[in-house]
Amino acid sequence: MRSSVSSRAARRRAVVRTAATALSLATVATLAGCASADTAPRSASSQGAFKAAEQKKGSEITVWADSTRLPAVEAYQKAHPDEKLKIVTYDGGADGSTYLQSKVQLFDRTGKGWPDVVFGSPTDVTWASRPTTTDAQPFAAPLDQKLVPRSTLDGFAKGSLSPCQFDGHTYCLRNDIAQVVLWYNKPLMDKWGYTVPTTWEEYEALGTRVAKEHPGHLVGSVGDTNSHESYFWAGQCPAFNLVKPDTLRTNLQDPNCTRTAKLLDNLISAKAVTTKGFFSQGFAKDSGDKVLMAYGPSWYGQYLFKAAFKAPAKQIAAAPPLKWEGESTVATGNVGGGVWMVSSHSANLKASTGLVTWLTTSDANQAGAPTYPAYTKAAQAWLANPANSGYFANDVSGAFQQAADSVWTGWSNTRFSDATAWSSVVLPALTAGKSLTETLPAWQSEIGNEAKAQGYKVVTQ
Repeated sequence: MRSSVSSRAARRRAVVRTAATALSLATVATLAGCASADTAPRSASSQGAFKAAEQKKGSEITVWADSTRLPAVEAYQKAHPDEKLKIVTYDGGADGSTYLQSKVQLFDRTGKGWPDVVFGSPTDVTWASRPTTTDAQPFAAPLDQKLVPRSTLDGFAKGSLSPCQFDGHTYCLRNDIAQVVLWYNKPLMDKWGYTVPTTWEEYEALGTRVAKEHPGHLVGSVGDTNSHESYFWAGQCPAFNLVKPDTLRTNLQDPNCTRTAKLLDNLISAKAVTTKGFFSQGFAKDSGDKVLMAYGPSWYGQYLFKAAFKAPAKQIAAAPPLKWEGESTVATGNVGGGVWMVSSHSANLKASTGLVTWLTTSDANQAGAPTYPAYTKAAQAWLANPANSGYFANDVSGAFQQAADSVWTGWSNTRFSDATAWSSVVLPALTAGKSLTETLPAWQSEIGNEAKAQGYKVVTQ
């Protein structure tokens, strides 16, 4: 059984969160705000023990999913004909939509109507994992409390469940991740005798060399609404660092931030990194074949180089994330990925958790998924699928797997999008010719303002 809500919003889905279509990325900034009607933070101590609703074995469960995940839910229904599912399509939290939160608040007031299972964005978990004003427990059920085995939770990529965790409990299962790797044009690198960099310093030096020896070719872009997640998140810059559930640290004068900004400023000045977005209008046609390297998410291969740039097969390769010289730890960023939540009000928790577990961990579903699974074993099946790996010039498995376990957890999931301040302050400044270094204070100020508007205390040291 299937119905639809908010179908118009569903068609507006942004690739930065769903990777459904790369060409929609440029719209994220203007649509990404995720305001909450109730922004006051609540203390962890206010949250009591989880109390399940009265269970009705074999009862129908209602599933809310976006159109990209709809085929997977339908596949589950086909493989489990005895399960009773009512499937509803909605926007899945894309573009900062608050549809789910608004509906849950309505259901809380009326005491009925909650869906049993929902697909959403990590931002949705920030409110769904906390008690509401009209309910003593959160909308999302704590899956670690005898619902999903610990062995299953431990099978997800390192740090990938961090957006799901609050007050020591896990309130969602991660569907997919978008770990950042180094993409490069292998035939051109080989032809010009360049060695693939392994450190940021080598990346900067090669970029400067490319600009001199092959003007017009690029090693990156900072002009998209998610570029900061590739560079500053990977650089371990504490732009969005929750030191407490209600306290956000944003310190863009931290050395990890300033060194990243300086490196990018040097490459921008050399014209090796462009301030135009990879997904901006006309870029693919005018400059897509000039991209020698790009530091970006795992979905870049299929959705940027193949779909947008039309790069031929066996041209694009992937290398592991970069590290700074003298540092042993490799850290990288993440650009996307959704989550599945089970309602704490579900009258059939067994069926609900069975569904989200299958959706996130089963090879049968994830091997053919559009983006890289967060569950480690399912990711191996995904990589083994020629549809996901046959296009590339090298075996991307090593780079993808290393990056999946290297996403820095110091870039926190907050109640507001990390894209809006970058888009409203930094991108216009870059377009006006300002440097990243001189724009850091304004970026930090805007992040702080957005955080305070969402009820956070802000610290800057």
